[in-house]
Amino acid sequence: MNATTASTPSADEQAERTARWVFSPIGRSIAPLRAYWRDHVSKGVDHPAVVAKIAVECPATARYILMIMMSAGIAILGLLLSSPAVVIGAMLLSPLMSPILGVGFALATGKRKWLVISARSLLLGSVAAILFTALIVLISPLQTVTEEIAARTRPNLFDLMVALFSSIAGSYAMIRGREGSIVGVAIATALMPPLAVVGFGLATFNWTVFFGAFGLFVTNFLTIALTATLMARLYGFRTTLSSKQGWFQSVGIFLIFVALAIPLGLSLRNIAWESNSQRIVRNSIQDEFGSRARISEQVIDWDSEPLAVSATVLTPEFDTNANADISKVLRQRLGREVVVRVEQFRVGANPGAAEQAELARARAAEQAAASERQIAAMVDRMAMASGAPRDRVLLDRDTRRISATARALPGLSLAGYRELESRVAEKAPGWTAILRPPALALPAVALGEQGPTDEGRAAEQIIGWAAQRLEMPIVLVGPVEQAEALAQRLRATGVVVAEVTPADGSSIVAAWAEMPR
Repeated sequence: MNATTASTPSADEQAERTARWVFSPIGRSIAPLRAYWRDHVSKGVDHPAVVAKIAVECPATARYILMIMMSAGIAILGLLLSSPAVVIGAMLLSPLMSPILGVGFALATGKRKWLVISARSLLLGSVAAILFTALIVLISPLQTVTEEIAARTRPNLFDLMVALFSSIAGSYAMIRGREGSIVGVAIATALMPPLAVVGFGLATFNWTVFFGAFGLFVTNFLTIALTATLMARLYGFRTTLSSKQGWFQSVGIFLIFVALAIPLGLSLRNIAWESNSQRIVRNSIQDEFGSRARISEQVIDWDSEPLAVSATVLTPEFDTNANADISKVLRQRLGREVVVRVEQFRVGANPGAAEQAELARARAAEQAAASERQIAAMVDRMAMASGAPRDRVLLDRDTRRISATARALPGLSLAGYRELESRVAEKAPGWTAILRPPALALPAVALGEQGPTDEGRAAEQIIGWAAQRLEMPIVLVGPVEQAEALAQRLRATGVVVAEVTPADGSSIVAAWAEMPR
């Protein structure tokens, strides 16, 4: 592909176009503006160099796919963590700028081959981003819809404006030779987060999130590409399109923008109504309880019919008619049937009591959330220690016990499984960790003149631990006095010693009385 060459209209065609503009009423009215734009704005633009600069970055190379995946990976991690800073960091890679501008400039210049290459690169990059983010979400313990994710599932008119301004900035910088990472951020801001959310929706089978984010991506893609087309035409890039084709393209772009703007405008109106309703609900609840009360939480279920409002209020005095009174006020102000459920917590009437109660509730909620995170981490550690899936880890919150049955791992002895259990227990203060090992061979208890040696005592502890975890009887074979003494010590810990067999030797051999079926 030679993106720098284009067929130039003949002199007769150029003269005909000029005559149409000069002698038409519209042409005469905007002729001064066109002259100013030509002489002061678009003058000095190296059109072949700009086209070549964009075209050379359009093919889908290995570097391009890698940068797409890395940018998408950073973006989805920022979305899962609900961290705008991390999401912005993903934009600095800006891998989508060249192919999407390539689509816009190819449309403007009429280069079909360039358009196909750019569209193919954009498609491959989008698929790679979606699949890579879906993979990250699948292996991630965090799969909840955060605020950052939810914000990309309801496209509205403001999103179209973000894409519009991003495309103008990116196209202008590319045309004037001022492109860079900051310009890439402008383009990627409108495209990469929605792609990452599409991957999240695919991985979690949340089709509301999937289609909402996909709609935002399509909206932003069309807006950026078509705005780049208009910018290229405004700056006079040579085109193989005829005058009729150019007008048809302009009308088509205008109709697409109108088709996008109408539903997005309606979506924006709904969002504005919800925001205003949030304020009305809060004010109505506050008016019902007075200035001494404080609203701790407020939740509105917009999809329910009638509209469901729930709130938590910290108040010095209970109001038994609060739900009915607030429902009546909201029906009048919102024009919809409303069901209100207010949970009231009584606090002292002294100044600052509501604030103190709210802080106490916030601390309690934070502690509960921290406990849940600790439990999740504890389950992950037990699953890793046992080699079993997380759903095979048993958790008893009442007795604060966590247990799992370990898979047989090559080369790992009973002592190794006992060490894994102790590591889980160290990270779970206040909990009892139980890791049931495979029924491996029991160690022998080495004997000295005064009884078991240090190694023998360590082996005795492992035998007792394994028998307790597996709840299986054992048999002991060794010097009769020492074996009987060991049997008594083990029975005192709850181990079932089925048989003691006298034998000569310097150790006591322990074995399972019966192997598991």
